[in-house]
Amino acid sequence: MTQSDGYLLDNQQAEAGRRFDALSTLFDPTTFRHVEDLGIGPGWRCWEVGAGGTSVVSWLAEKVGPTGQVLATDIDTSWAASAARPPIEIRTHDVGTEEPPGEGFDLVHARLVLVHVPDRERALQSMIKALRPGGRLLIEDADPALQPLICPDEYGPEQQLANRLRQGFRSLLAQRGADLSYGRRLPRLLREAGLQRVEADAYFPITSPACSALESATVRQIRDRLVAAGLATDEEIDRHLSHVASGTMDLATSPLISAWGRKE
Repeated sequence: MTQSDGYLLDNQQAEAGRRFDALSTLFDPTTFRHVEDLGIGPGWRCWEVGAGGTSVVSWLAEKVGPTGQVLATDIDTSWAASAARPPIEIRTHDVGTEEPPGEGFDLVHARLVLVHVPDRERALQSMIKALRPGGRLLIEDADPALQPLICPDEYGPEQQLANRLRQGFRSLLAQRGADLSYGRRLPRLLREAGLQRVEADAYFPITSPACSALESATVRQIRDRLVAAGLATDEEIDRHLSHVASGTMDLATSPLISAWGRKE
């Protein structure tokens, strides 16, 4: 992610590891499918932007092999440090404010990063600049405004409470500069930036143990912010966490929109 005093989901918070694990379970298959389709192979140079955890970085390293390179960057690299071995390099970097950490990459990938970056346009241009001619860019970001409910089937008070807390979470994100409708614009933004062969798709699970794990970790991570902002009480949060733990809630994620293109 990018450096911001207002960033809501800090990598250093206790629940960050649980969130990374849940996000990996939910979205790694989609990411890996897209990267495979883009043709990744031995010797590729890859830049993983806002790496967070290690699952994508480690998978890329297996694909590029000892002759390739995987550069993983984030403003807080503590969670990725355990993956720092050839061909993986870990580097502290803010994609929203700094020049790209290299050029000539075959693949640049960012997942759930740009929606939180204040200067998204600069970050996108930085990633494109880092590509070699013919290099591929894959951007995957959420669009919470496209499907704002964590319980699309709002049939009872438990689901109503969940959706109200989710609305509070979105309010906190928006106050900190997150663009909650960014994902849907990715195809156009990639074309306007000069990329060719732009395509996109969207994915979001409805009902999964990983959805429940993600919700529990997220709510615990932002609990104090929700209470301080008057968006929920401690009692409501405890009640919601109990509902989530019961395993009977059909919880969804925001749609993950993946868009990709090639630099000419």
